[in-house]
Amino acid sequence: MSATPGNPFIIVAIDGGAASGKSSTARALSERFNLLHSDTGSYYRAVTAEMLRRGASASDLSSVTAALADMKLGTRIEGRSARIEVSGRAPGDEIRSKEVNDAVSHFAAIPELRSALLAYQRGQAAAAREGGFAGLVMEGRDIGSVIFPDADFRFFLHADAAVREQRRVSQGQEDKVAERDQLDSSRKTAPLSQSQGAASIDTTLMTVAQVADQMASVISRRPAPA
Repeated sequence: MSATPGNPFIIVAIDGGAASGKSSTARALSERFNLLHSDTGSYYRAVTAEMLRRGASASDLSSVTAALADMKLGTRIEGRSARIEVSGRAPGDEIRSKEVNDAVSHFAAIPELRSALLAYQRGQAAAAREGGFAGLVMEGRDIGSVIFPDADFRFFLHADAAVREQRRVSQGQEDKVAERDQLDSSRKTAPLSQSQGAASIDTTLMTVAQVADQMASVISRRPAPA
């Protein structure tokens, strides 16, 4: 399926805390509806990894702004995924390291960094159109509230913190999800929150397939605006 007059281009926004199921369900939706998948968490992780590589510190704004001024962001489409390139480099497994996990929420709280990524994230809609996709599914923490507040479909996923921690362990990652939730929810700029009108889904006791089915049913039965 592609975007045509009979099948208008749609934008699906998925927000939620760490390990709430955003990435797995976004990938499932991208397959079902031929959507370009944009994982903004990986974008912030990639930029954080680059900041650490350059020796910048989230507590030193001048080091962050200097790094941002010298950083160029690009997009590489692989299958149905929009991968970020930072100064011509495609990030690897280092974006899932403990060092990046511990630092990403601190860097993401910096307004100047969020502002630098805002236009890039919104630009993924154009990338999806140019790539012939039927739409864009973007996941993160402020997609439905800041990046695409007028998205055709908005979802907010949440789950018990202990369950989410265990999900990270099963993925071979160490991630203090409750601590990151607190940092992401309390920042002044674009905090993690459920946008008004977004459909709330508790994924604690649900499988990925069940969550994806519930979201897909909403998308299938409610026609998106032309």
